[in-house]
Amino acid sequence: MMVQYIMNKKIVIISSVLIYLVSAYFSFAFFSKTQEEGFKSPFVLYAPPKDTALNQVSSDEPKTEECPLNGEMLAKSQKKAWEKRRPLGIMVENHLDARPQSGLSSADVVYEAVAEGGITRFLAIFYCKDSSYVGPVRSARVYFIDALSEYGQYPLYGHVGGANTDGPADALGAINKLKWNLYNDLNQFAVPFPYYWRDYERLPGRITEHTVYSATQKLWQYAKEKRELSDVDADGERWDTDFVSWKFKKDDPIKTTPLHIISFDFWNDKTDYSVTWEYVTATNTFKRAHGAQPHIDKNTNNQIESHTVVIVFAQESSVHDGYPGGHMLYKTIGQGKAIVFQDGRAIQAQWEKSDAFQRMQFTDSAGKTISFNRGQIFVEIVPKGNTVTY
Repeated sequence: MMVQYIMNKKIVIISSVLIYLVSAYFSFAFFSKTQEEGFKSPFVLYAPPKDTALNQVSSDEPKTEECPLNGEMLAKSQKKAWEKRRPLGIMVENHLDARPQSGLSSADVVYEAVAEGGITRFLAIFYCKDSSYVGPVRSARVYFIDALSEYGQYPLYGHVGGANTDGPADALGAINKLKWNLYNDLNQFAVPFPYYWRDYERLPGRITEHTVYSATQKLWQYAKEKRELSDVDADGERWDTDFVSWKFKKDDPIKTTPLHIISFDFWNDKTDYSVTWEYVTATNTFKRAHGAQPHIDKNTNNQIESHTVVIVFAQESSVHDGYPGGHMLYKTIGQGKAIVFQDGRAIQAQWEKSDAFQRMQFTDSAGKTISFNRGQIFVEIVPKGNTVTY
């Protein structure tokens, strides 16, 4: 009886302590919340990994290695790291409350298109460089899946949920059909903390949907340890067996008067998402602004700057699938008009992509494949018929 009494007493004490800790946490969460934030997540206490040496290469280390995604010349120490992994695409939102975003300037290639209601979203492709903070991370869309699909066998896909209503815009359904689900697909709903976390302090006063972040190293680590996906899969097959790289060239800035400002809208009535790219002669690059404000990467506090900007004109349609306003579709498989901006020039071009797994290729008016300048490539998917001024 005495032993039983002692055991019961211990259980009561332990239970009381647990109840106290839980209630204390939720009490703190409740009383510390703002009207918009809702409950504070314990993930806010998580310290993300610091920038690795990959992005802190000594200036003395020669840059002799070509990044296969955008042609940027990087160091051997960087190549040693990227050769052990596969491309990683992460959905980054562009709602006004998501600005400034984190990590876009470290991506090799960035795609932008409207996600819904004239609000654009980014697919940032990482392979050759890291980012210790990427986000805010948001949901998947089918046309971004088509863009990512051309980056070899089973590219990693980081996102938080996705469009899932019946019909052609069903992104989660598309992921299942591709057999990506619980494999190379890194949906936050299936990938635990700390590979994704919420940070309410990075952009104070924002509602919960704008608080999810990740880190490239964490997602590459998860893919390797939990999904057996590094540069090879469990069967030893490399990701880049059928990957087709774009062609790259040295900078060749125009000697006469270069173009100055590139400007365009996605939707005419959504000026907060209007884009300008300003050509910088000294660096032969373009600096990005949206909503008439410089587009800043919070990781660096610098304006996003790309070596090549590509405008892809694609047929836009809205799917009446029961989602408020309807999910969007962009016809990025097939062919259409494009403009390639680099070296202070505008090249009238044609884009072509025969299926989701084929590399989108760009040719000039003579039918010759266009080679891109080395460095970040920014692809803007703009509704067909829109005007681009330059």
